[in-house]
Amino acid sequence: MASRAFCIPGLLFLVSAFVLNFIVSISLPFLPALDIARTHFPNSDVAYQSTNNLNEIRFGIWAPCYYNENDDRTCLKTGHAYDIELTSEVNAEDTAFVKASWTRGLAVHPIATAVSFVALLLGLSTHVTVTLIASLVSFLAALLTFIAFAIDIALYALVRHEMKDLNVAVNTNTAPGFWLTFVAFILLLLAGCTVCFGRRRERLANATPAPVVAPLEPATDSIEKPQKQPFWARFKRDADSKA
Repeated sequence: MASRAFCIPGLLFLVSAFVLNFIVSISLPFLPALDIARTHFPNSDVAYQSTNNLNEIRFGIWAPCYYNENDDRTCLKTGHAYDIELTSEVNAEDTAFVKASWTRGLAVHPIATAVSFVALLLGLSTHVTVTLIASLVSFLAALLTFIAFAIDIALYALVRHEMKDLNVAVNTNTAPGFWLTFVAFILLLLAGCTVCFGRRRERLANATPAPVVAPLEPATDSIEKPQKQPFWARFKRDADSKA
């Protein structure tokens, strides 16, 4: 029972982490609200390709989406590893460019999702060895999710830096997909620890205690102890020897 108290929360953590990683991996253009970073232009002084008066641009895993001043959304069908180039309408020489090399690493998100799913399947088993493997796979999924989160941080930092080169009013923030990835990372760490601790307690509970061997007592009956003589016997022996 004590081991189940650890394993059940571990499975809940795995389910939650898998769901979060899964919806983040879908991202743009299918889920417009689950982007990694987004930049808002209050004065709409930026142009993107043939679209003027750009109001906002969102960076997803598979595609970017941009909004004009009327909040009309357009998502490019670029797929994996896209690049973005923005131009200031105030000064055409001021541009911001995000290379495809910075968005290519976002593909780690679906990989972390797949490993999280494998850890969840292994965690459903009641076999001690399989659940131990599930704990290790959970830590592997946590590592991949952490790498994906680090890539998200790098992308956000780059976008924030590049947008300042436009020399217009701009506001770059992290998006929901950014923070959901961080939560999934924490949940995977908790899942790996709880499953591991639960199986350890079960192994200790099922272990057979070693038999207690009583110490051997020496046989006192066969050993003759020397009898003590009174102290005046010593003087008697001295007197006899002198005589």
